[in-house]
Amino acid sequence: MNPDSPPAWLSLRGIHKRFGPTHALKGVDLDLVPGQVLALIGENGAGKSTLVKTLTGVHQPEEGEIRIEGRPQRFAKAQDAQAAGIVAVHQETVMFEELSAAENIFIGRQPLRGAGLFKVIDWARMNAEAQVVLDRVGAGFAATTLVKQLSLAQRHLIEIARALSQNARVVILDEPTAALSQAEIRDFFGLVRGLKNEGVAVLFITHKFDEIFAVCDRYVVLRDGASVGSGAIAEADEPTLVGLMAGRAIEQIYPPIHSQPGEVVLQVKGLSHPTEFADLGFELRRGEILGFYGLIGAGRSEAMLALMGLNPAATGEVVVEGRRIEIRRPGDAIAAGLAYVPEERQRQGAVLGFSVRHNISLAGLASGVSALSRGPWLSAARESHLAARMIERLRIKTASQDTPLSGLSGGNQQKVVIAKWLGLNPRIVILDEPTKGIDVGAKQAVYHLIAEMVEQGLAVILVSSELPEVMHLAHRVIVMRRGRMVSEFAMGSVDAETIVSAASGLGLGHGAAVPSPTAAVPPVRLSSEVQP
Repeated sequence: MNPDSPPAWLSLRGIHKRFGPTHALKGVDLDLVPGQVLALIGENGAGKSTLVKTLTGVHQPEEGEIRIEGRPQRFAKAQDAQAAGIVAVHQETVMFEELSAAENIFIGRQPLRGAGLFKVIDWARMNAEAQVVLDRVGAGFAATTLVKQLSLAQRHLIEIARALSQNARVVILDEPTAALSQAEIRDFFGLVRGLKNEGVAVLFITHKFDEIFAVCDRYVVLRDGASVGSGAIAEADEPTLVGLMAGRAIEQIYPPIHSQPGEVVLQVKGLSHPTEFADLGFELRRGEILGFYGLIGAGRSEAMLALMGLNPAATGEVVVEGRRIEIRRPGDAIAAGLAYVPEERQRQGAVLGFSVRHNISLAGLASGVSALSRGPWLSAARESHLAARMIERLRIKTASQDTPLSGLSGGNQQKVVIAKWLGLNPRIVILDEPTKGIDVGAKQAVYHLIAEMVEQGLAVILVSSELPEVMHLAHRVIVMRRGRMVSEFAMGSVDAETIVSAASGLGLGHGAAVPSPTAAVPPVRLSSEVQP
């Protein structure tokens, strides 16, 4: 640590942790300083989760020391770490939805009144103290509000309030913004800065580099369980951090797209929904990646759900390879050759408790495809053959076909979800936020897979909030705002500022849409500005 920095409240020195033959942590050093935010950066499997569990008393290190204010400490269990002032806020909030915010804040440590066997919960005191910490984080709702009535962002505020109610000295934020809107993320950044101002040391774990540069003061990079770099954020840049965490330059992350778009395979006309989107129309060609970009709430995902028969209130015309189809349910879309990889892979795209093999075969079973069956029965041999073929094709890292999906990294889970659909040999693949919550190495693998898909003649719709993804991968980018398509840009024709301006409605020009130079036939022309 820089000798000019304030002294660390908590330090790790030479931390080692092994799980059988796996050496998960290899001599990690780390300092958490009051009033500073430390970014913990690394790919999936780099050791971040193991380090957090060591900090919070879930795991005990086999070598090295945890020091608080210079004095060695040992956390035999998670409660010891909490008692010392270390609290973690995870991406997936775990709460009792039928209980109030106050009850969740004080769960397991409710204030009591009375004596002896006649002690009861002091509801007035608990609600009052919970309201104080909720107001402190700017929650804007009553402590008596049931959690089931609150948004994900508001639930994160309860987690932070819980930490503050325990006088936390260290708050660990593990991918806290993964499911938040842009407005909620800005509010969350304000909360993080508030924690800094109160002298709390914050450990911030995220895969999003814009967040790292927005709120963090220092960084530590892990790779293969070891610290490979640290320093001040003000003296770092994204290519440097990517190079440290991935061991390769950022220019190598995005593969070249060699496919040339061919004939039209999908036409969408007048796709509308009473509240989500209106009058969407576009074409998609074989071997083409069509990007959809927009801010949270623009209606992109809702439109894709409609194409898959999952948004029954939607209306419009869908033509696949010249044939108009009626999509009333997902089976209709699947039969027409459409496949959909949803944004929430763990909730919507897979069954974590099922094996890799069973997850890969799910779509085939649900669609009624008989390739996996012998008569009315599932053929274990055919299912295993399909799984083996997909594991090899997508280079899925798994100990075996029988490994539970929950045992795979986020990137490999995403590959399994994609494999589930590729096993049906679709013609059109819709990828909704395909790299959400996965590290840069796993992203690279998904990007190469997308490139291979279009080179093999598939047509891909790429819905992404990551602007570099659509700019590097998509032949064309359609921008949506407030439920309408407002612009279309060809690959390489505009800069990021122009696309963001179109998505936000600020400084938008009024020229005609730019035809894609790679298309065999001129693309659908959209007005560069359509008033909502």
